Amino acid sequence: MTTRRKAAAPKLLVEERRRLIVEQVESRGRVTVEELARRFGISAVTIRQDLEALARAGTVTRSHGGAIPAGPGAQDTPLTIKETRHHAQKRRIGEAAAKLVQDGETIIIDSGSTTVEIARQLRQRRWNALTVITNALNIALELSGLAGVRVMMLGGLLRQTSYSLAGPDAEQALARLSADRLFLGVDGLDPDVGVTTPDPLEASLNALMIRVSRQTIAVLDASKFGQRSLSVIAPLSSLDMVVSDASVPGEYAQALEARGITLQLV
Repeated sequence: MTTRRKAAAPKLLVEERRRLIVEQVESRGRVTVEELARRFGISAVTIRQDLEALARAGTVTRSHGGAIPAGPGAQDTPLTIKETRHHAQKRRIGEAAAKLVQDGETIIIDSGSTTVEIARQLRQRRWNALTVITNALNIALELSGLAGVRVMMLGGLLRQTSYSLAGPDAEQALARLSADRLFLGVDGLDPDVGVTTPDPLEASLNALMIRVSRQTIAVLDASKFGQRSLSVIAPLSSLDMVVSDASVPGEYAQALEARGITLQLV
């Protein structure tokens, strides 16, 4: 009698495994090295290396024998991790925001895991003339090679966590431009503080994006409401519109309405 050997499950790439670790930490509140080693079929040493890398990136907090979720808004989370969070909501937000864009416009698309969904939706449409200014490498790549679409990339210092460019060179380039609409990605929205992001250079560039644009549209999922990050971009009064998902708490919807900001929920 011949016995069949069960095929071994394909090994996950390091980045994919680390995304799954973050998801498990956030869903369970705490995980141990032993639990993760059993789940992924790898050594405890490798899991500890994963947790140390994730802790350095600010996506988890190391605890004795395992990890717990990172504090909200405290660190600059890598874009590869952000894209796994609330993805369905971000896709709907991207679809709604892209519908606001008209042929012949000049728009700015800020870096972020929600704004890249706007770029992916813009790819699905035909354009006679659309100019997109962006500081995000991945967004520029999404829109490259499209007929009728001109992409203007800002220079500056590369932030590896977000694939974005910021700094004095980016601001100098942007200061000579103007746009019809800005689609702004943020890490936190607080009625008292305004909209925020972890990186001071990015915040400074975002503030200039607002100044050179006729209309500012913040795009963010509901989890960002009530959060504060390190650097303030601008007060809420600088926003014209917010596009988010339907689970935005009523108190924040009222705060936006009181300030005359249009809120579109999807």
